[in-house]
Amino acid sequence: MRMARSWFAAGLLALFAAGAALETATAQSYPARPVKLVVPYAPGGPNDIIARLLAQKLAEALGGNFYVENTPGGGSTIGTGAASNAPADGHTLLVANQDIIVQPIIKAKVPYDPVKSFAPLSMLVTAPETITVHPSVPAKDVKELIALAKANPGKYSYASPGYGTTPHLAMTWLFQLENSAEITHVPFQGAAPAMQSVLGGQTPIFHMVLPVVAPHIRSGAIRPLAVAAVKRTAYFPDIPTIGEAGFAGHEVGFWMGAYAVAGTPKPVLDLLQAQIAKIMALPDIKERIATMGFDPTFSTPDELAAHMRAETDKWSKVVRQANLKIE
Repeated sequence: MRMARSWFAAGLLALFAAGAALETATAQSYPARPVKLVVPYAPGGPNDIIARLLAQKLAEALGGNFYVENTPGGGSTIGTGAASNAPADGHTLLVANQDIIVQPIIKAKVPYDPVKSFAPLSMLVTAPETITVHPSVPAKDVKELIALAKANPGKYSYASPGYGTTPHLAMTWLFQLENSAEITHVPFQGAAPAMQSVLGGQTPIFHMVLPVVAPHIRSGAIRPLAVAAVKRTAYFPDIPTIGEAGFAGHEVGFWMGAYAVAGTPKPVLDLLQAQIAKIMALPDIKERIATMGFDPTFSTPDELAAHMRAETDKWSKVVRQANLKIE
């Protein structure tokens, strides 16, 4: 019996040693072939630009070919779904913003599960959303804007980059659910046409990520009322926060993260996460991202997962209370 136990123990030690050697070999041989960074949006936007910066730096650090594949459509669900079905070996990564959790909340069916389909690697960038108005709107702060909407039910409209996007949900939450203000939602196919409608005064209210509206705030074409953030932004320190405007708890921000396919070997995940943390701290990367109006923000996988859970809880409540759903 004692001899059998010794053989068993020796066998376990050999198994553990073989597993450790395999993990080391897996990390050392990565990447074994070109690595695809899926961006579920069209080329040219912030997701695409940041993914290309990341791909370039990963190639320099790890060798091999890291490249971006744009797969737009379905409000990001087509590309995200395609990435979720790739082999779990670290050779397909995903760079996605908050749509990764918002789309499954607002739509009855999407081709992925934001928790089960992906292994979070790191947050990449963040930016606050900002409430702005066309100069024709007389309100000088958020309280005045809400009072104006309540005094003129349905008269005022706001633009959004689409039904079920964060700006749409944020306005529904603040105006309709929290303040019973009737305001007309006008969805567009993307931020650019929505911005043009705001600039023209056709839809004079906009709840949008700061980098999109920043040039027009500087030119005076639109007037900022508040940043939907806990603290003021260094880009426009004179703009009050949503809390200072009297609506603490209504913080809404843009965020973007990097993901691998669920089931990717842990040594590869650890290697990628460590490299991404180094890349996001590089002075040239920080400067390039800052010029776009974003804040470089790296995190641990657990921190990104916790942020996803918190955002899911917040927007699920809004969608449920407002009865917003796309079948």
